[in-house]
Amino acid sequence: FSPNTVDTLETFQMIAEQHEGSLGAYVISQATTASDVLAVLTLQRDAGVKQPLRVVPLFETLDDLRGAHVTMESLYNLPAYMGSISGKQEIMIGYSDSAKDAGRLAASWAQYETQEQLAELAKKYGIEVTFFHGKGGTVGRGGNPATFKAILAHAPETINGRFRVTEQGEMINQNFGHGDRAERTMDIYTSAVLAEKLTERAKPEEEQRAIMHKLSDISCEAYRRIVRDDPRFVPYFRSATPELELSNLNIGSRPAKRKATGGVESLRAIPWNFSWTQTRLNLPTWLGVGQAVNDVLSSEDGDKLRSLYQNWGPFATTIDLVEMVLAKSEPSIARHYDEVLVSDPKAIDLGQEIQSLHAETEKAVLDLTKHQSLSETNSILLTAMQVRNPYVDCLNVLQTETLLRMRKAEQEGSDDKILKDALLTTITGIANGMGNTG
Repeated sequence: FSPNTVDTLETFQMIAEQHEGSLGAYVISQATTASDVLAVLTLQRDAGVKQPLRVVPLFETLDDLRGAHVTMESLYNLPAYMGSISGKQEIMIGYSDSAKDAGRLAASWAQYETQEQLAELAKKYGIEVTFFHGKGGTVGRGGNPATFKAILAHAPETINGRFRVTEQGEMINQNFGHGDRAERTMDIYTSAVLAEKLTERAKPEEEQRAIMHKLSDISCEAYRRIVRDDPRFVPYFRSATPELELSNLNIGSRPAKRKATGGVESLRAIPWNFSWTQTRLNLPTWLGVGQAVNDVLSSEDGDKLRSLYQNWGPFATTIDLVEMVLAKSEPSIARHYDEVLVSDPKAIDLGQEIQSLHAETEKAVLDLTKHQSLSETNSILLTAMQVRNPYVDCLNVLQTETLLRMRKAEQEGSDDKILKDALLTTITGIANGMGNTG
């Protein structure tokens, strides 16, 4: 057997040796077919697990989300599988990787529709379904600091009094690090789940769905045109951000990449978002949104889009989040990273194009929301930025200089621990200053 196979078999042997109830769910990352779930069930039985763990498929990419209902119906049509789940099924929705795959706007709509479809499917087969929401702290990873509004923005009849969500990184300390904070966080979750259960919310009408599909398609194509299809992007990303240095610092809970080689597609969602947060560009959250909004506003559906923002909560929540991230972004700081760290002429050109896209996205969001300035109604955010930005700006300047010196030292074959410590200090400071980075 290969080392991976041996490791897998030993994992199931370890599960079999635990006391019943010691472990919860077995989550299958990047689940795509019914056999992914059946394989885990079979391996548990083969290892002699007396009380098998519940098997939770995690649908992560855009294609996986769109095909999730087919996968689950295949399982529900198997009598042996239905007999093993006792009428209950847990399904994990991947917010981070779907956003990295397709952009925030397309991913959020796919997540909404997927949960609708899976809830209807479970009802058809008489199954109690619980969704496990795999979100991070950043908006680019599905996060929303307005937890109450975020829960009410989920599709109707998909929560039903049951809500499971991930809390990761510094968000654990932020939300549960002190007794009063933990109590407040649980109060918000509890009240939101109860409100969702007791509040009658209309499902989107066909006209609204058509607009969302149009926005989703345009934004996804615009996002992938830069991130996936432009050969200049990966060299630009790796020179303009601290992505490579983040991988070497070992500050995450998991390896930065699923594979040792590969481009953006192999990079985990945490360093992908974290790198752009460090440069204050926050690209994963807004890329593709501006073109989608502009294209629809300038079409015959322009008035329908404005009506959608005014009258349909989930879309308004998404746009308001994008507006908040744009307000927290600082293009001049990102431009400084480009000027200091990017030397390839083609990558420099791409950086200038991305800066233009950022400006266009700001204008598009302001046009849609009818605001004069970004997040003008969020006085708390505006005050916080006014206080902290001067300090974070300095840390960004220090970080660019540190990265420049580290890269020169690496080219000369030296390893400077002081520079690494300095970089880690700037990373921590910027992350705390920006917030919502987990």
